[in-house]
Amino acid sequence: MLTQTTARRRGPVAEALVVAGCTWAVLGGRSLEREALAVHDHLAADDLPAARQRVTHLVGRDPSVLDAGGVARATVESVAENTSDAVVAPLVAGAAAGVPGLLAYRAANTLDAMVGHRTPRLERFGWAAARLDDLLNLVPARLSAALAALAAPLVGGSPAAAVRAWARDARHHPSPNAGPVEAAFAGALGVQLGGVNVYFGRTEDRHTLGDGRPVAPADVARATRLALLVDGGALLSCVLAPRLLRRRRR
Repeated sequence: MLTQTTARRRGPVAEALVVAGCTWAVLGGRSLEREALAVHDHLAADDLPAARQRVTHLVGRDPSVLDAGGVARATVESVAENTSDAVVAPLVAGAAAGVPGLLAYRAANTLDAMVGHRTPRLERFGWAAARLDDLLNLVPARLSAALAALAAPLVGGSPAAAVRAWARDARHHPSPNAGPVEAAFAGALGVQLGGVNVYFGRTEDRHTLGDGRPVAPADVARATRLALLVDGGALLSCVLAPRLLRRRRR
């Protein structure tokens, strides 16, 4: 028969295991890194057809019109946006609301990915899903941008350039949350993101983000390193912030 002391000890352990398991289930950083580096490997081997095919795992644009630089740019943009969506935002939701926050965020984000695009059939339902996802990502996107700026020197970049691109260019992006993150990544990496994207049957001008050079295939690996630094900073922030708040309340 379990004593009360043993039961109390097992309680926090079981809770920690549940939190860890749910966190692992909702985070997408490892799969994002794997897909981005697979594209990088194809580009490094000068296998453009394979790189075009693999980048479709990350973006919805038409790969047939992309050259090596276009594939690299698409990959870096996906790494930036999804670092916020798939890692930082779930961590923030978990820090704010525990396991329910983790699962609720993942449900909302998945719903946006499934029906959040503008189509005649899903216009109203998709609009609601997209706006909910925008709301939930307001804070995480800006935390991601700030962490990217702080980590810029570790990937050979400049925090000032990241902040400048964020402040100047983010508002031109059609997404209120992807804009700050992609602009900060562009400045931190010293490259230019955004511009004209061609989707199947649709062309979209996302303005230019950053004032650096065009993206090169080698920048994909740099972007994944920056994403890992942002992930680590977000994890540290989400662990420490609740503790600091509890101390202040005392």
